[in-house]
Amino acid sequence: MYKVIILLFAVTTLVSCKSSNQKTTTNYFDYNQTDSKLSGGNKVIPINTPLGVYNVWTKRVGNNPSLKVLLLHGGPGATSEYFEAADSYFPGANIEYYYYDQLGSGKSDNPNDERLWEVERFVDEVEQVRVALGLDSSNFVLLGHSWGGILAMEYALKYQQHLKGLIISNMVSSIPDYVKYANEVLGPQLPPEILKTIRSYEEKGDYTNPTYLGLIQEYYYPEHILRMKPSEWPNPVNRAFKNINYPLYLKMQGPSEFGVVGDALLKNWDRTNDLNKIAVPTLTIGGEFDTMDPKAMEKMSTLVQKGSYLYCAKGSHMSMYDDQETYFNGVISFLKKL
Repeated sequence: MYKVIILLFAVTTLVSCKSSNQKTTTNYFDYNQTDSKLSGGNKVIPINTPLGVYNVWTKRVGNNPSLKVLLLHGGPGATSEYFEAADSYFPGANIEYYYYDQLGSGKSDNPNDERLWEVERFVDEVEQVRVALGLDSSNFVLLGHSWGGILAMEYALKYQQHLKGLIISNMVSSIPDYVKYANEVLGPQLPPEILKTIRSYEEKGDYTNPTYLGLIQEYYYPEHILRMKPSEWPNPVNRAFKNINYPLYLKMQGPSEFGVVGDALLKNWDRTNDLNKIAVPTLTIGGEFDTMDPKAMEKMSTLVQKGSYLYCAKGSHMSMYDDQETYFNGVISFLKKL
């Protein structure tokens, strides 16, 4: 008798849990109430700029009314393609998220006019995207990586009333500090003769020389950008880098990932003293082998009002690939606590 009751209870529980899981999964992929159902989540958004109206591309994945993450890619001028690793983690955690190619990048319009490549204009663009996607303080989280981290910080300093949370991934709050770290810490880690050759090309401003680029790609990128053999870099990363808008990158970042050089727009950017104005829950992420000082990214989490830090011990600048489990599990844990 008792065995029958226990068996019936177990079966009922199993069916109940199965039904609950099916309902959750069904709800997550239910796009019936979205205006992008017809296009599979794709939505092109018109953006007003000082030079006219242009279109930017976004794509929605999932359905969660209380948790919506907008992904801000780096570069500047790369594409959202390298965020595709999120597809292996976010759906299972029922996180709604949005791919988004900033103006001049990827599937978005490219006006090819450097007058548009200004930090404040990009911030205004993000705000227009937020409005068009219907995101608000009850659900809106920004995840900005690299240059996207700069953009996320700037957005939070102007529009944090619309945010539920903020994630600054693999980005410090000071470009001068980033340059100093590259020159004084990472540079000397290179073989002396290699560093000497790299410096000789930089002194001449010969940043597009095949030899210079080859040395950076062989000795610097596999150590500090993505810690894999270049031949084994994931396809999303290769596509994002292949499709980079180089004139945009050159204008804002300069001609090298080995620090910011020349007259790049971001050369003197520094928001360290303003971080205490950010009141929304904030996660900073740093990799041990990053192009930027992981200690500086940890310190940022203490300068904002409600900060926490995610350390990727095996990670570099692309920690979402070379320390993937740590990265995504940490991001998901932060999002769930919101």
